[in-house]
Amino acid sequence: MIAGLLQMERAYFYRGKGILKMQQARLFISVVSGIVLFAGVGLAAEPAEVEKFVKARIEIGEMMMNYFQGGERFGEGQRPSQEQIKAMGADINAKLTALLSKHGLTLEDYRGRSRDIFADDAAVKRYLNEHPDVKQRYEALPLDRMGRGGSTGRGY
Repeated sequence: MIAGLLQMERAYFYRGKGILKMQQARLFISVVSGIVLFAGVGLAAEPAEVEKFVKARIEIGEMMMNYFQGGERFGEGQRPSQEQIKAMGADINAKLTALLSKHGLTLEDYRGRSRDIFADDAAVKRYLNEHPDVKQRYEALPLDRMGRGGSTGRGY
């Protein structure tokens, strides 16, 4: 974005518009840069939110690992029927709703906000470094199947 603005500044100068247009372009670049920087600071995750979402993700991951442990719910090598898949989805959503309510979250809140919270990698790492016991549980999760590492799953 800023590179485009710099090209715009050069274009004004080379079209013979003079110094005044160049100063206006610089002012515009400064204002836009300030807005972008201010928005970035305003969108940073709060430490309390990071703690809430990290703990929720850990509990969700542990619950899902226990839920699918063994993989023998439907027989070896067999896929569940559509009815079983719907029942399983309803059961998982009910368990997730109960689990998230302990953290003051709804399923919609978690799904909508978790991507932003976990995108602030520095805040998550800072929290985990301050809490080694939580970090150990977090690192034990199969995050590649929880919406990280290019997964196409639901991203709990």
